[in-house]
Amino acid sequence: MTTPPAPAPAHIEIDGVPAADPGTLAAVMSGYGHFTAAQVRDGRVKGLGLHLDRLDRATRELFGAPLPGERVRELLARALGRAGRRDASARVYVYEGGSGFLVAVTVREAAPDGPGAPQRLTAVDYLRPAAHLKHLGGFGQRYHGDAARRAGFDGALLTTPAGEVAEGAVANIAFWDGTSLVWPTAPHLDGVTMALLASRLPSVHRSVTVSELPGFRAAFVVNAREIAPVTGIDEVAYPVDGALMERVSAAYAQAPGEEIVSGDGDGSARSAG
Repeated sequence: MTTPPAPAPAHIEIDGVPAADPGTLAAVMSGYGHFTAAQVRDGRVKGLGLHLDRLDRATRELFGAPLPGERVRELLARALGRAGRRDASARVYVYEGGSGFLVAVTVREAAPDGPGAPQRLTAVDYLRPAAHLKHLGGFGQRYHGDAARRAGFDGALLTTPAGEVAEGAVANIAFWDGTSLVWPTAPHLDGVTMALLASRLPSVHRSVTVSELPGFRAAFVVNAREIAPVTGIDEVAYPVDGALMERVSAAYAQAPGEEIVSGDGDGSARSAG
């Protein structure tokens, strides 16, 4: 059987200007892929091994091939070195491309250190498809998040049709029952920050329903950018538990940063951990 030739890349224009690299742009525009987001501090990333493992698992699931951690380290180190940053907000994207996949790295200014601003959330009946993946195509999250902000809230809390809590639109959520952190188990992403905290603080992973929310003493959301107290979910109000937030922040601070090893041979990108 003769293998048909690969189709020529599409001609792409943006606002009437031809794209410089239509093949790469087409891959990015496909919306099929996954990513991870991390904060770089002094050349290190907390939970780097978890980020690399998650990238590899998702690449195997979506594209049927591994993504070696060393390759990610090299690409991330090179990008950070070229950007001249030791502190940064970094993302690694994996897109479909050609006969396999493409890996893209973005480097931006680091997020502010310290706790995030208190947030009021509203529950919405929506779950991310394939919620175990940190995948591209966050239209639903953005749509519900924007609607929540227009209604006077700071963000959306994703729930099942039966009222089971899953996650925030772009973060995991934890509830404090006075003894343990309670992490909801409805379909969600196992975030790296969540994993680092759950392994260092008393934690329970179980189903949480909207009807249970008044019974918790406090709540907070976590992602790669921040740990922020939740002051309310719809009509349910929570106090900001300063002692709890200090304990959570201290636990996160104790997580060691892992250095990214330079892949360009001259050590100039060792600022990438």
